[in-house]
Amino acid sequence: MSPDDARAQTLALLDELLGPSPPEGIRVRLWDGTLWPDETPGFATIALKHPGALRRMLLPPTQLGLAQAYLRDDFDMEGDVERLLEAALGAVGSLDKPSVRARAAWRLVRLPAARASGPQPTVRARLRGRRHSIERDRQAIRHHYDVSNEFYRLFLGERMVYSCAYFARPGMTLDEAQEAKLDLVCRKLRLKPGQKLLDVGCGWGGLVIHAAQRYGVDATGITLSERQAQEARERIAKAGLEGRARVLVKDYREVDEPEAYDAIASVGMFEHVGESMLPAYFAQACRLLKPRGAFLNHGIAVPGGKFGGDARSFIEQYVFPDGELVPIDATLRAAAGAGFEVRDVESLREHYAITLRHWVRNLEARRAEALAHVDEARYRVWRLYMAGSAGSFAAGRISVFQTLLSKPDSEGRSGLPMTREDWYAQSHSMTS
Repeated sequence: MSPDDARAQTLALLDELLGPSPPEGIRVRLWDGTLWPDETPGFATIALKHPGALRRMLLPPTQLGLAQAYLRDDFDMEGDVERLLEAALGAVGSLDKPSVRARAAWRLVRLPAARASGPQPTVRARLRGRRHSIERDRQAIRHHYDVSNEFYRLFLGERMVYSCAYFARPGMTLDEAQEAKLDLVCRKLRLKPGQKLLDVGCGWGGLVIHAAQRYGVDATGITLSERQAQEARERIAKAGLEGRARVLVKDYREVDEPEAYDAIASVGMFEHVGESMLPAYFAQACRLLKPRGAFLNHGIAVPGGKFGGDARSFIEQYVFPDGELVPIDATLRAAAGAGFEVRDVESLREHYAITLRHWVRNLEARRAEALAHVDEARYRVWRLYMAGSAGSFAAGRISVFQTLLSKPDSEGRSGLPMTREDWYAQSHSMTS
């Protein structure tokens, strides 16, 4: 096929898939500089890198195929990547319509079949063993988190908190919102000096340090990532908290301290548990918690059936292998079945969309620094998954909930007050 024929077929395909009303402000730039739908400047551009780019993006018409084309640099996204990704996914969705599929398929197969390129770095997860066994979970966690502490620092910020922030008021910076989230968790748990806190999936120690420093608790964090633990320990030492805070490389199932903790938090780890493991997960948390203790479980959920575990998905293969999202009602049933009383459920969906947009902007602004720690393919994986997740939270396709659970004592006493007023009153931290 001649270059002119490839350009004509590509423009016709774009008309078919994204017209007659293309997404406002979005342009597609062909490999020869031609702009679609017209020459008017837009705020975001999909750049097709070669004459066969659309074929590589849309055959087969799946989200995974689209993602792999981006990782191979068949196309790039300039500007608002969240909006551009929605437009690209819209093109994939158009191929589900029988009236469009036949005409588009005929044009796609006429485009050049391949692009000469060098070998691409492999960033797929390769897990072995029984799903959700401790060893396989360790592999899954290390695939995602043992990338580079410095890489994560570039977009998470100095606190290195890798979960939904809490934008309590307009104009908050990401760091301010993350501190507000850590404080909200501590307030919901109603932490007091001298209490023992367990942070399940503690990441780089943000909550452990905050709770020990601001609320005077004895805080233990657990993670399956050696690199996270090393960083967290250095941060604890720098803060002078060695006597009141520690991070262990341990699975939640390996903690053997019955009724040792006044409070337990799990923030951003729940997605790794798996639906089949929910009864064991909540039972273990209940076993470790003292009577009248509180457990705050912060996790992503889906509105309908379970999401995750599909070996053909981009998230499963490249981002969170073995990760599963379940509906909030399944979470609450499992918690209640383990002996917990559900005291409060709060959605932070919109907060997570804002958080992810901050992360994407930070990553894009520091791309050159990021490439000193990871290769181009991994940079693109993180950019793609965070932008896509921001769009999913904004559109309500996924949500995130903080669930506060209590373990009543033998007489049914929860240990919690009857209102939430103290959560939002002046901070109860030691430094307020």
